[in-house]
Amino acid sequence: MTKRRRVVITGIGALTSLGLEKKQIWSALCEGKSGIKPITLFDTTAFDVHFGGEVSGFEAGKWFEVKEVRRIDRFAQFAVVASIQAIKDAGLKLDDFDRTRIGVIVGSGMGGLIELENQHTILMQKGPSRISPFMVPKLMVNAASAQVAIRFGLKGPNYAVVTACTTGVNAIGEAVHIIQRGDADIMVSGSSEAVITPLGLGGFSSMKALSTRNDEPQKASRPFDKDRDGFVMSEGAGIVVLEEFEIAKKRGARIYAEVLGYGINGDAYHIAAPEPNAEGAMRCMVSALKDARCNPEEIEYINAHATSTPIGDNIEVKAIKKVFGAYAPKIPVSSTKSMLGHQLGASGSVEVVICALVITEGTIPPTINYDAPDPECTGLDFVPNVAREKKVNKVLSNSFGFGGHNASIILGKV
Repeated sequence: MTKRRRVVITGIGALTSLGLEKKQIWSALCEGKSGIKPITLFDTTAFDVHFGGEVSGFEAGKWFEVKEVRRIDRFAQFAVVASIQAIKDAGLKLDDFDRTRIGVIVGSGMGGLIELENQHTILMQKGPSRISPFMVPKLMVNAASAQVAIRFGLKGPNYAVVTACTTGVNAIGEAVHIIQRGDADIMVSGSSEAVITPLGLGGFSSMKALSTRNDEPQKASRPFDKDRDGFVMSEGAGIVVLEEFEIAKKRGARIYAEVLGYGINGDAYHIAAPEPNAEGAMRCMVSALKDARCNPEEIEYINAHATSTPIGDNIEVKAIKKVFGAYAPKIPVSSTKSMLGHQLGASGSVEVVICALVITEGTIPPTINYDAPDPECTGLDFVPNVAREKKVNKVLSNSFGFGGHNASIILGKV
């Protein structure tokens, strides 16, 4: 049997409601700050929800020429900028590599919703002759992956993953598989989302999926807490540079973490609700553990999917208890969505970035707004409200999405 190639993370980039680069984001997470605030991107007066996790201060003109700004949707702009950060962070001198051996997988849950809404308005108000010729290239989900590849001339495997809120972990996991089987040596991978729009906010609001705590936005995302009433919609991007271990080692790259295991499956239960008995989520974590060739007792931190919904948080807790048994209460389990909000398709890759930083920095971010335990959601160490200093060697991150998609990924210290 051919020995499996090892894959490591050597560069990270991120844009979130807590900041425009990793140091700012990490510092805010460790301080337990919330990035949730009133929405400024459009007038929310007519909506039931008036707040979200905007990427504040993002200026596309700093990164793109004027023509590019008009031709690239906000979600793809986020992906390109996070990729620029990640490649710089990795210290990659691309001219030293065969660019046909460097690929890109960047996914999104919903793609260019901003462009779709804008062009539909033009259609209704001015007629079909005024629709932009750039509409399709802007709104297609694979635009982000394509734009990253074009920006850097990366000619290896290139595609987009679309699995709702599981997108980020799926994108990174599939990129790892590409390197493992030898189809590329380096992959730029992650996910991006920008759907804080009238249609996006209105759609999730009509599903009764969002918190309506308009009087206290920063306390609205409260995973595992008994008073949680829904998730907080956010935007952003998370990108990592993945390299075959020997290549990274040879060039003296700084290694954040190794990707040890990846598990995926589906609930086949409901389009917008998780399986009540948690069997799918449980099997997914077990699959990741098997792929990582590690025992449950080796996991020292779990970054939970936990979006702050009444049903979802309970089911994830149930799954963790089933998988880890008597060891479960000893594992720190936090939800960084309590601070960032839910970045939908971008959430999983941002959380992989966070897990890589947990390993390198030796700090576990807290679950903020955890004030009152939910009797139906107890028995685990949720790292309440205050970050914790702890050396961590192996971490697991969960993502679960509409459609019954489940994904778990395990990172380890090298």
